[in-house]
Amino acid sequence: MVRERIVVGLSGGVDSAVTAHLLKQQGHEVIGIFMKNWEDDDDSEYCASNVDFVDAAAVADVIGIEIEHVNFAAEYKDRVFAGFLREYQAGRTPNPDILCNAEIKFKAFLDHAVRLGAKKIATGHYARVRLNAVTERYELLKGLDATKDQSYFLHRLNQDQLSRTLFPLGELLKTEVRRLATEIGLPNATKKDSTGICFIGERPFREFLNRYIAQQPGPVRDPRGRVLAQHVGLSFYTIGQRQGLGIGGVKSGDNASVHLPWYVARKDMEKNTLWVVQGHDHAWLQYRALRAEDASWVSGEPPRPGLLAAKTRYRQVDAPGTLSYSANSDKYAFELGFPEPQWAVTPGQSAVVYDGEVCLGGGVINTADNAV
Repeated sequence: MVRERIVVGLSGGVDSAVTAHLLKQQGHEVIGIFMKNWEDDDDSEYCASNVDFVDAAAVADVIGIEIEHVNFAAEYKDRVFAGFLREYQAGRTPNPDILCNAEIKFKAFLDHAVRLGAKKIATGHYARVRLNAVTERYELLKGLDATKDQSYFLHRLNQDQLSRTLFPLGELLKTEVRRLATEIGLPNATKKDSTGICFIGERPFREFLNRYIAQQPGPVRDPRGRVLAQHVGLSFYTIGQRQGLGIGGVKSGDNASVHLPWYVARKDMEKNTLWVVQGHDHAWLQYRALRAEDASWVSGEPPRPGLLAAKTRYRQVDAPGTLSYSANSDKYAFELGFPEPQWAVTPGQSAVVYDGEVCLGGGVINTADNAV
């Protein structure tokens, strides 16, 4: 095996720590980089990157590698957070983790690693990269641990990025990673996994958005047109949301559904109206088709139209779907039709397309059509 200089993104978590250890064991020259991507209220209880850096530095010490602290906060605010706010203000629900991977972790970070003389970078994502001998193109594959697979978040990576990226955990189960961390004696072996993007952390989401987006109250209506409550602003709600609607004690008139929970079903930006329905399986929450834009294809070219599979949200089971393109659209837009309705398809989220274990790429959901 050829010994290479590899830069590993050390987050302070167990996954990136084990990634660095595995590469060091293989004989590579490993350098750790801790990325600081957020500065606003970084000393608060919700987003304390200094604590994560201490953990990352402790890991580097145990493994026996150098670690560098790099600040990408300006790039993050410009390339990721600005778009995040624009999408919410437009009433959509973006996924900043996807854009962070494409713009920060595999662009700004990769560029920095190259300046350090690295041949490759590595992260603790649960995914795999394979060079297809026939097409001579790199493929993004699902991680073998189906419960941890993160290919959904990586679908915007291109050929150049994949050619210089390693995912050592892609072949492992999470339980194996935890076991390895304990055997190695890593100080963060039992550290809880991060559950959110740093600038939000564990705080109430509405509390965070309040700092950047003004509230614009309006009516909350049911399918019969009745006003059930007042919302605080359409930006603060997402399709399929159940909690925080402020609806209580409202009867639908159908005794069987009196106690069914309410869900956000539609957002009318023009009339500033939030539409809600009762019951997880309500027809307004079922979708058979969607249109996505701003598509990014791993191979560099859109896949052939036909029956494939797709996810319209993370942790969703792959759903059979037919990929197609409008006659007047380009390779950056596509449609998906589903034989079985998909629940709460949400504009702003990503529709990611798969061919078996291979992630082909995807796009941002623009519109969706109800099943009935």
